[in-house]
Amino acid sequence: MTEANTLIRGARVLGGEERDVLIEGGVVAAVGTGLDAGDARVVDAAGQILLPGLVDLHTHLREPGREDSETVLTGTRAAAVGGFTAVHAMANTFPVADTAGVVEQVWRLGRESGYCDVQPVGAVTVGLEGAKLAELGAMHESAAGVRVFSDDGKCVDDAVIMRRALEYVKAFDGVIAQHAQEPRLTEGAQMNEGAVSAELGLTGWPAVAEESIIARDVLLAAHVGSRVHICHLSTAGSVEIVRWAKSKGWNVTAEVTPHHLLLTDDLVRSYDPVYKVNPPLRTERDVLALREALADGTIDCVATDHAPHPQEDKDCEWGAAAMGMVGLETALSVVQHTMVDTGLLDWAGVADRMSHRPAAIGRLAGHGRPIEAGEPANLTLLDPAPRRQVDPAGFASRSRNTPYRGRELPGRVTHTFLRGRATVVGGELV
Repeated sequence: MTEANTLIRGARVLGGEERDVLIEGGVVAAVGTGLDAGDARVVDAAGQILLPGLVDLHTHLREPGREDSETVLTGTRAAAVGGFTAVHAMANTFPVADTAGVVEQVWRLGRESGYCDVQPVGAVTVGLEGAKLAELGAMHESAAGVRVFSDDGKCVDDAVIMRRALEYVKAFDGVIAQHAQEPRLTEGAQMNEGAVSAELGLTGWPAVAEESIIARDVLLAAHVGSRVHICHLSTAGSVEIVRWAKSKGWNVTAEVTPHHLLLTDDLVRSYDPVYKVNPPLRTERDVLALREALADGTIDCVATDHAPHPQEDKDCEWGAAAMGMVGLETALSVVQHTMVDTGLLDWAGVADRMSHRPAAIGRLAGHGRPIEAGEPANLTLLDPAPRRQVDPAGFASRSRNTPYRGRELPGRVTHTFLRGRATVVGGELV
């Protein structure tokens, strides 16, 4: 990694007026105009947007157990290229991250990689089996300091288990992040239930399977007085439930993925398994509702649900293909395309939804901070002007299962700084 003092010259901080930002000793030393570079390396950032380092609440790094898909090293490299300085690593590894030992292993691998901070997410239940609470307290007290727990990939569908988990994490201000999917309503589901699934003859994944779990869980969180976070919210109905829960003052937060902000179930007509994901791509009406909800703050943040798979798990018939898409390296471009270029969010709003709020939900110290003197220099520099065709051959991720292959997207991360160390320079990994 590049270790040097740096002067970022003429960047538009949060999309505002041009400012110089001096980085010394891993922190922002000064923000102003006409700053003296001294012996610092100078980055000419005219026309570029300076954001706090992005934070992802929902990343699958696959290690341990599925290193053929991704490793902590390759995943954090992909994160850095995408402008992320911290990711939360989901628990559905092999073995499952349901003990202090496994979460500490993932945490240490993140520290060794050096490309971004890795905060492990602990499993809610042993083996993600939904029957018995995992060692929530031990994972929190471990070196990894786990605060977010999720059985993502599976739903905690037992209401009693969910209540107990919510009660347990109250003791240390933890949060349960729920994959909202009623299993009986989605048996054998292949795509969104609707007109397209009926036309194609594929088993549908109905919106109510997500919405019914969210409704139950916001009520449970209110009853217990605990924090619940909704993973990858995907329907207009889910938006309305979360909006209602927030109007009550309940401690409910939610995320949306970049792909649910852009893609619809019409793409499944191609039968290309790259579009197979859980929850599935929904309708245009859902996409527009998600964008509006992210803009008005009902949805708190963007989370990638970066889900790498090896080629053989996607290059097959639809029914046998794995669910999931990679997303770390394209997330900011998709958000620019769907939210900024449409006028729904400004760059300060992007900083809020992709850095400030996810860091706050995960209680992640040192990230999502203002770009001010004395703050950690976790920073992302974006040139919003270029337009590029997505070519997964150049990805830092070990996997290539992107739904954007060949699609033109705006913006390019030129520099990423992790506590003042440049992890990406000129769009290339250091």
